[in-house]
Amino acid sequence: MINIRSRLTYQFMAIVTAILLFFSVGVYFFSKLYLEKRFFKRLQDRAITTTTLLFDLKTANTTVLKMVNASEKEFLSDESIFVYDEKQKKIIFSTQEPYSGLFKELIPNIQKQNKPTYFHAGYYQTLGIQLKKGAFSYWVIVSAIDTNGKEALEDLRKILVVMVLIGILLLGISGWFFADKALAPMSSIIRQVNDIFPANVEKRVQHPNRSDEIGLLVATFNQLLDRIEEALVMQKMFIANVSHELKNPLTKIYSQIDITLLQRRTPEVYETSLKALQEDTRTLTQLTNTLLDLANTVVSSETIQRVAIRVDELLWEAKSQLKKWHEDYDIQINFEDFPEDEEALIIEGNEASLKVAMMNLMDNACKFSDNKTVFVNFEASISEIKISFFNKGPIIPEADLPYIFHPFYRSNATAKATKGHGVGLAIVAQITKLHNGTISVVSNNEGTTFTLNFVK
Repeated sequence: MINIRSRLTYQFMAIVTAILLFFSVGVYFFSKLYLEKRFFKRLQDRAITTTTLLFDLKTANTTVLKMVNASEKEFLSDESIFVYDEKQKKIIFSTQEPYSGLFKELIPNIQKQNKPTYFHAGYYQTLGIQLKKGAFSYWVIVSAIDTNGKEALEDLRKILVVMVLIGILLLGISGWFFADKALAPMSSIIRQVNDIFPANVEKRVQHPNRSDEIGLLVATFNQLLDRIEEALVMQKMFIANVSHELKNPLTKIYSQIDITLLQRRTPEVYETSLKALQEDTRTLTQLTNTLLDLANTVVSSETIQRVAIRVDELLWEAKSQLKKWHEDYDIQINFEDFPEDEEALIIEGNEASLKVAMMNLMDNACKFSDNKTVFVNFEASISEIKISFFNKGPIIPEADLPYIFHPFYRSNATAKATKGHGVGLAIVAQITKLHNGTISVVSNNEGTTFTLNFVK
């Protein structure tokens, strides 16, 4: 498995090597074009010099050759100069004997171009020019081998190959070094994370530059650590509270059974013991049910099954269900400004969980009110549904308000006055969150109001 450092190095080498090769090929290609153009220019100069000496100055052939050679600082390898008289069909000047059929091959090609024509003939580079003097037409052909140019290109090719190889080697070394420098913060993060778990969950990852990509990654990771730490604390608190809440009724049940079995009792005593056991069992059953409700709400909003729900009907169902369990509860529902459009009463949600939330809020309001009464106010519009639960009871201290939706949290103002487990409001908050709603609470001398708000 190739690690990131090696992969970055290979990618860096591949990209820069491709760029080096592109520029090297470009340098070689344009150098070759330049040398060819330069050589053809020399051939053209030889042709012009030859025709000038031969026709304008009327110089003898041997003198022409000497003067042409004298005019060049650098001799051309295997140079050949031919002047062909088209009318007489013969060569009037040549530096060497032409091969058979030379002009039959070259002249038609030159005539097509109608300008000085450059072309390659094997190893030779050849220039052909048509020259007209009055009624006469001559063909001047100069060819030679660009030995110096070929040697220069060969040297250039060797230099470029060596430089590219050295460049690739330097790229590998520098790429490995810079990849190590770039990934050094990641190595530091790995070491810090290994130090955090499992002992020091309160520690956080440190990074000097918080504005770069790694800094943003560290910030996101620290937020994840915050949530993990909060979850661990909640888990410990949950286990401790569940253990405490379960231990009390179980201990009472065991103690009562143990005491009852110490000796024979009268039927009245057995009946009293059974009623006490029944009450403790009911408490244990209620706690188990609330814990199951809490567990069922710890899901994502995408996984719950949603259907169209008429909230007003669900509110009546929650009231009827709660009244079966607590006949002494007084639940008064007020439908303020009841909408004419039925669509305003419908939201998408999970019917069972919303019913649990409403029953918990009604139960809490009745349980903590002076006369076991809750006033439910229902408001609905096309854009939102708002349900408030008001009771006249003990004021919730302001210091306790941020924590009342935490599992097993109970305010000191109500913990001794009323039985409970501190789970109901946590269930309500979680269900509301799963339905993309909000829950708020206001507690003052007039009473306490919990408000559910669902925006469509």
